[in-house]
Amino acid sequence: MKKILVLGAGRSSTVLIAYLIENAPSFDWQVTVGDISEAAAKERIGPSPNAKAIYFNIEDAESSRAAIANTDVVISMIPPQMHPLVAKICLAENKHLLTASYVSDEMKSFHTEAKAKGLLFLNECGLDPGIDHMSAMQVINKIKLDGGKVTSFESFTGGLITPETDIENPWRYKFTWNPRNVVLAGQGTAKYLQGGKFKYIPYQQLFTRTTPVTVPGLEPYEGYPNRDSLKYVVAYGLQECKTIVRGTLRNAGYCNAWNILVQLGCCDDTYLMEGVGTMSHNDFIASFLNDQKSEEVLCLRFGLSANGEDMKRLSWSGLFTNEKIGLEKGTPAQILEHILNKKWKLKLGDKDLIVMWHRFKYVLGDVEKEIQAWMTTTGDDEIKTAMAKTVGLPLAIACKLLLQEKIKSSGVVIPLQSEIYDPLLNELKALGISLTEKHR
Repeated sequence: MKKILVLGAGRSSTVLIAYLIENAPSFDWQVTVGDISEAAAKERIGPSPNAKAIYFNIEDAESSRAAIANTDVVISMIPPQMHPLVAKICLAENKHLLTASYVSDEMKSFHTEAKAKGLLFLNECGLDPGIDHMSAMQVINKIKLDGGKVTSFESFTGGLITPETDIENPWRYKFTWNPRNVVLAGQGTAKYLQGGKFKYIPYQQLFTRTTPVTVPGLEPYEGYPNRDSLKYVVAYGLQECKTIVRGTLRNAGYCNAWNILVQLGCCDDTYLMEGVGTMSHNDFIASFLNDQKSEEVLCLRFGLSANGEDMKRLSWSGLFTNEKIGLEKGTPAQILEHILNKKWKLKLGDKDLIVMWHRFKYVLGDVEKEIQAWMTTTGDDEIKTAMAKTVGLPLAIACKLLLQEKIKSSGVVIPLQSEIYDPLLNELKALGISLTEKHR
C-alpha cells in the first residue's frame, strides 16, 4: 500500500482529494488529509474507507514530522510561504513533495539534497503555473521538432465566472482562489521581453498597460503581465525568442476599475489603519480622499462619469455604503479584501470559468507562422470549481505517475519534461480539460 498525505482541506483541494479517493481502491492507496481544521478534513474525505482525516499544523514540528514520516508522497496545498517548512521535513524523512506553487528561492536551495536522495520536489504543477507550462512546452517542442524557430510566446490565464453566474456583476469576476492574492496581485515590478527589448512595469502602472486578448467564441478580455516572465526564457528553451510574456486574464474593463483602488492606496498591506472598528465601507474609501462624498470626489479625481462602467463596478461592490466593515483592525489590503468578499464570494449555484490562451509565433523555413491555443473549463458548482479542477487534477495525476514510477526526475523541478507533461496532459484531455489549437 502506498500512502499519500494531502496538506490543506480548503476549496482548492476538493477535486484533488476526490480524485485520489476515487482511485485509491484500484491503486491500493491510503489517503490522509491534514488540516488545521480536522472537521474540514473530515468533510473532504466523506465516508471513504480509503481515507482518513487528521489535525495538521506545520508549526507543530513534532506532529508534522510524525505525519510526514508515515507517508510516501506529500501534496502541499497550504499557503506557499509554508512549503519550505514541509520540504525540510520531507528531506529529513526521505519523502516526495508536490505543490502547485511557484518555486521560491528557499525551495530552490533544497535541489541538490533532494536530487542526491532521489526525491522529487515537483512545484508549479497546478493551473497557472502548471497546465500553462505543460501545454506551452508541448507546442514549443513540436515546433522545434518540425524545424521551426519560436520568435514570440504570449500566455494569459484567468479565473473568471460563467456568463450566467451573477449576471448583475459588472466585474464579471468573483474570488475563486485565495482572495488575499487577488488584492495583492501585481505588487512588485513586472518583467518581460518584447521585440527583443527588456520591459518593466512598476505596480502603479500595471493595470493601465494591458494587452487585448481575443479568444474565439468568448467575450473580449485583457491581460496584464505577471511579475517575472524572464525566468522562463531559459526554462522553456526560448533563448532566441524576441517576445515572451506570461500574464493574468480578466474581462475587459476590470483592470481600469481595479486601478482606481490601486491608485487610492486600498491595496497597501504595509500598515494598520486606525479606527477600523467604527468604519463603514464609505469611511474606508473616504479615508483616502479629502471629502466624505466619496463618489463625487472619485469622479473628479479620476475623470470618471457618475454613470460610467468604472463607477458601476465600484458601487456594485458596496464601497460607498454605510455598512460597517466588521473588522477591528487591518491593513488597507485586508480591509478591502473583507469588504469585497461580501459580494465577491462564490454563492450557491455560482459557477466559475477558467480561460487560458497562448499565442506562438514562429518561423519555419522562410515562412512566418502562428499558433493560437486556448482552453476553457467550467466549474460544476461553488465547491467543485473549475479552479479546483485545474489546480488539483494535475497534482493528483502527477502523484499517480510518481507512485507508478513513471517519473524519473528528481530534485526541485517544474513540469517541463515530456515524461511528466505528455501523460499528464493526455489524462486531463480524457477528463475534458484540453486546449484547442488554431494554426495559420
